[in-house]
Amino acid sequence: MTSASLIRRAQDGDELAFDQVYCAVHPGLLRYLRVLVGSDAEDVASEAWLCIVRDLPAFTGDDQAFRGWAAAIARHRAIDHLRHRDRRPAVPVPAEDLADLPAHEDAETLALAAVATDAAVRLIATLPRDQAEAVMLRAVLGLDAKTAGKVLGKRPGAVRTAAHRGLQRLADQLTTPTTSENRTRVTFLATPAVKEAR
Repeated sequence: MTSASLIRRAQDGDELAFDQVYCAVHPGLLRYLRVLVGSDAEDVASEAWLCIVRDLPAFTGDDQAFRGWAAAIARHRAIDHLRHRDRRPAVPVPAEDLADLPAHEDAETLALAAVATDAAVRLIATLPRDQAEAVMLRAVLGLDAKTAGKVLGKRPGAVRTAAHRGLQRLADQLTTPTTSENRTRVTFLATPAVKEAR
């Protein structure tokens, strides 16, 4: 988590403080963008961080407000990206060109984490858009309903309802009707998130 004092230090030009803020906020922001724009999330996140850095000195608020502000910027960049995506052709990169790139961390650990995270994000992306965004903002970015409502332009109650319905729908999708053990396990795992979304 970030803190108001850490954000203020980042605003004053403390690079270490900004690194800590970035490391705390970026993973959730990137997952949120994956739901909105899919494989273009990294590009949109880069654009969002450029805007965040540019406007950081003018920001006022605490950790929750910062996360909401960053999510709103990312959402606006995502909407712009979706509007322009059809206008520019995609240029595929041959897989052979990627083989020469160096790995910075243990590839097995990264691959296992990425598969689990990608599977969860893909599952959330199957929800109706309002539910998917509410789930990502509340459960992944950790925003309260009021801050998430500001990002989405909705009332806090509507965000809580959309997140609750989305999490309930995810729990229903994960439940297999043939195994009551799986149903109990999934319901138990989903219960804290569903309660949190209320």
